[in-house]
Amino acid sequence: MFDAAVLKGKRILVTGGGTGLGKEMSVGFASHGAHVYICGRRKDILDQAAQEIRARSGGEASALLANVRDPDSIETLLASIWAEGPLTGLVNNAAANFLAPTESLSPRGYESVRSTVMDGSFYASLGCGKRWIAAGLPGVIISNLVTWVWTGSAYVVPSAMAKAAVHAMTMSLAVEWGPKGIRVNAIAPGPFPTEGAWDKLNPLAETGVGATQTDEVPLRRFGKMDELRNLLIFLMSDGSSYITGDTISIDGGHHLAAPSTFAGLSKLSSADWQRAREAIQASVQKEKQARSI
Repeated sequence: MFDAAVLKGKRILVTGGGTGLGKEMSVGFASHGAHVYICGRRKDILDQAAQEIRARSGGEASALLANVRDPDSIETLLASIWAEGPLTGLVNNAAANFLAPTESLSPRGYESVRSTVMDGSFYASLGCGKRWIAAGLPGVIISNLVTWVWTGSAYVVPSAMAKAAVHAMTMSLAVEWGPKGIRVNAIAPGPFPTEGAWDKLNPLAETGVGATQTDEVPLRRFGKMDELRNLLIFLMSDGSSYITGDTISIDGGHHLAAPSTFAGLSKLSSADWQRAREAIQASVQKEKQARSI
């Protein structure tokens, strides 16, 4: 769809770029000329992902450890990148989410989602933004959201809240930083299955409703990674230089035609929720064992 050099000279940070959608976005950026930086808390996963991105794209990819929930960690990350040259773009992709009845959430569970999604997106955006402004440089920020920013969603309330906050940040910063040459947009993907996210959002056959199913998507299918990459490449490119402040859905029309949320899970019994909780906890423990920061 695009010239292979459309992002030549761009330097793009993708938070949470070692897995899932972040890794797929990074392949798209690198294959079109950008030097991609991915960050996360699991060194082995990041190193493997950077190697895969380079192999699949034929481009440049670097892996750096960082915890987006920690502003000092983000500052250290950005300082190390800027030592080699300024970024031109940021993708706020790092996220956390899991299914649960809201009344069962602990403060720690809520905080883990909120701090990763909302605080992490703000810290990374602020760190890049203040550097661009100080140097008089343009920049592009894209945040990876969900269609729940318009509808909300039962059973993923912390994520819906945090993503809605980043949606508000997107509109607010677009106005504030537009005169400084910084564009701020977001995307709202529908169902694009990835292993890490799907383990927590569709842990059982009984949880396959609404947001994770294709039955009522007007296009009757899941999204394809190339389709997602095309949107990200366009928004990061100079060809979209008059687009700012928008959150663009890419969901096959799902949120327009059907319950694209987890509202249907109200039919689950307490026993169903217990089994789902156990499956989610197993996925979380698997991830924790691979973390190095």
